[in-house]
Amino acid sequence: MSGTEEDAFRLIASEPDGVLQSELWKIMGVDSRKCSRIVKKLLDTDRVERVEYRQDGIKTFRLIAKKGPADPNCLLAGDELIPCIACELECSLNECNLLLDWMYQLAISDVDITPAEEGKA
Repeated sequence: MSGTEEDAFRLIASEPDGVLQSELWKIMGVDSRKCSRIVKKLLDTDRVERVEYRQDGIKTFRLIAKKGPADPNCLLAGDELIPCIACELECSLNECNLLLDWMYQLAISDVDITPAEEGKA
């Protein structure tokens, strides 16, 4: 691993509970000083939070990735907003007809028109 800020962020974000700072530098293959500088940059740009953690009586920090804002394009299928946003139904994801219809619209909106079909239009 090259030991960049992006590499560190990806590693931290890949773990739901975060990564211990005392382990991060070992995983990344960099020295602890370089890791501290990388972590400082991530903290300064508000991409991670640092929570005090004690392991075997030794203080370290758990680094947890902060979630960024949702990409609005992920909530749209064509011009339709995902139905779950304002839904008050108590249903399961596997059995929600509104969601299945929305996903179908998303799938067919991504299909390219083949050259043969273009001539027919």
